[in-house]
Amino acid sequence: MKGGVVLMKCLEKSVIMGLSLASGASFAADAAPAPAAPAAPSLTDVLASSGITATGYVSATYEHFSGIPTYRQFDIDKNGFSLNQAGLQLAYQPKEGFGGVLQLVAGNDASIINGAEGSTNSNFDVLQAYAQYAKGQWTIIGGKFLTLVGAEVIAPTGNTNISRAFTFFAEPLTHTGVRANFAATDKVNFIIGVDNGWNIVHDNNTSKTLEFGANVTPNKMWSFAVQGYVGKEPLGNGQDGNRSIVDFVGTFNATDALTFILNYDIGQQSAVPAARNTTQSLKWNTGALYMNYAINPSWRVSLRAEQLNDKDGFVTGAPQKLSEGTVTFGWMASKNFELRLEGRYDKSDQTRFLKDINNNTATTTFDDKQTSIAIEGLFKF
Repeated sequence: MKGGVVLMKCLEKSVIMGLSLASGASFAADAAPAPAAPAAPSLTDVLASSGITATGYVSATYEHFSGIPTYRQFDIDKNGFSLNQAGLQLAYQPKEGFGGVLQLVAGNDASIINGAEGSTNSNFDVLQAYAQYAKGQWTIIGGKFLTLVGAEVIAPTGNTNISRAFTFFAEPLTHTGVRANFAATDKVNFIIGVDNGWNIVHDNNTSKTLEFGANVTPNKMWSFAVQGYVGKEPLGNGQDGNRSIVDFVGTFNATDALTFILNYDIGQQSAVPAARNTTQSLKWNTGALYMNYAINPSWRVSLRAEQLNDKDGFVTGAPQKLSEGTVTFGWMASKNFELRLEGRYDKSDQTRFLKDINNNTATTTFDDKQTSIAIEGLFKF
């Protein structure tokens, strides 16, 4: 009898302990937070894991000119706001093997690029689209790509001023063909290629243009680049003439905050006048000096001074010497947004700048100078 009582008490304790443990486990389960759902990968993560980089920018400006913009590559409005460029670039460029680059541009500048390429007046342009193959010291690309020459580029993110120089106005923008880059050392590389010519997507003659370049960076303070193009270009009268340009860009990093850049071009176009069978050579040369100074991490100032000697009138349509001075202040409001303010003064030794066009009287007035101010908002990602 005593054994039965003891057994019943043991069972009772076991039941109580089991209920207590079950109750505690249930309370703990209720108190513990539910596991978080795994976060979906972002587009950046997906692209990074695949080796694809995506970059872009949006540039908008307000410009005011003393007259009608003349000899400016991307400045067309006398007084107004403009969406200059919205750009997107996708790139897959492994150190070995096949890759490619696609760069798209929309906005007012795209219509000017299309005009230079002889395309329709569209506000959209495929600025670059090429495949590449890398092997050892060699990288070969084929398709449409940016020109080698010049210190300034089409995308505003690569420039320190808002407006482009006269030097930029006298240079090609894009080329379509094949280009090979040979990295001889980590400080020296050579470039050679063959393409359709200046700003030509669909070839307009049977001749090809040769491009060449060499870049030397002896140390972090100095860098030098020499590049050029030579080939036959259509003259618009059913004939072709040899066109060539040699470009030099030298960069001197005086300090971490102060940089000087010198850009110098020599160009030549042979032409056959309709009045005789002899060939004349139309020549020009241009030089631009830049100074860029970082005042502090948020503020910077850029100065540019240059002269274009278009002595035979090939670049601007009339023999003259153009000079200009530009000052640009930049304020980094955030890591991705910069606000720029620019003042510029242009001068010619001839009266060639458009002052005004009176449609009522069909008269046009000219001046030997033009001034402009501009504000640019530049967002990049």
